[in-house]
Amino acid sequence: MLTIIADSGSTKTDWALIDTDSTVTYIHTQGMNPVLMTQEEIERILFEELLPNIDNRPSSVTLHFYGAGVRGEQIPKMLTAFTNAFHTSHPMLPTPQFTFSSDLLAAARAVCGRNEGIACILGTGANSCLYDGEKIVQNTPALGFILGDEGGGASLGKRFLNAIFKGELPAAMRDDYLSTTGLTLADIIQKVYREPMPNRFLASTSLYIGTHLDNLELRRLIIENFRLFFRRNLLPYQRKDLPVGVVGSIGWHYLEQLQEAAKAEGFSLGTVIKSPIEGLIRFHLSA
Repeated sequence: MLTIIADSGSTKTDWALIDTDSTVTYIHTQGMNPVLMTQEEIERILFEELLPNIDNRPSSVTLHFYGAGVRGEQIPKMLTAFTNAFHTSHPMLPTPQFTFSSDLLAAARAVCGRNEGIACILGTGANSCLYDGEKIVQNTPALGFILGDEGGGASLGKRFLNAIFKGELPAAMRDDYLSTTGLTLADIIQKVYREPMPNRFLASTSLYIGTHLDNLELRRLIIENFRLFFRRNLLPYQRKDLPVGVVGSIGWHYLEQLQEAAKAEGFSLGTVIKSPIEGLIRFHLSA
């Protein structure tokens, strides 16, 4: 028996292949977002990057795929792509059992396990849910980096760039940022308003922010970004009694500021991890 667990974003996918004796093999491939990719593109990644690592020996295969963009209307595309790829590449394997779920459910299972809690994603974007130990029971809409995503990397980038050009942060920091990155104000406007994926560019400012945490004003800006996340996204759940688990690079790298923001807003942090894959392994092995 072979159990396969996948955690996928738009950029990369982390795979865990678990044998009957619980031996785990890790594989990394390109990301697979069904909103952004065609069925053929998904099949190609499976053919070229995943399936060469699987032989024909397992008596059964169960695959749990968690990913960005995995919503109800996209699941038929994913099922067809995976079924075609596995059948064509490994015709001797019995038909795998596939389940497809959102990255938010992955976060909930990774940080809460089978316990009730609030689960959050704090990466380039931000999202959250109230989780009852089995399923998501409430979700405040994230609304994306233009209308929402408070707490995420793109939101932090917006606040940072606004602050250095409008005088909330020292002029010396503005000049140092421009010198370090080789950008001009015109370049930044170009990247935000005219080039693809401005959310990724905005989130990339975290590479600079993370090395200047000795600046008190910048630390306050980070904390306020997180406090907005708690107020606008978690308060609607009305469950300050529950621990708040977090998955994602922004929550992980700015843990100290996240803890301060949580305390200021009356919440208690639970598990904070950079990636959900290890938590997902524990969740499925415990079944």
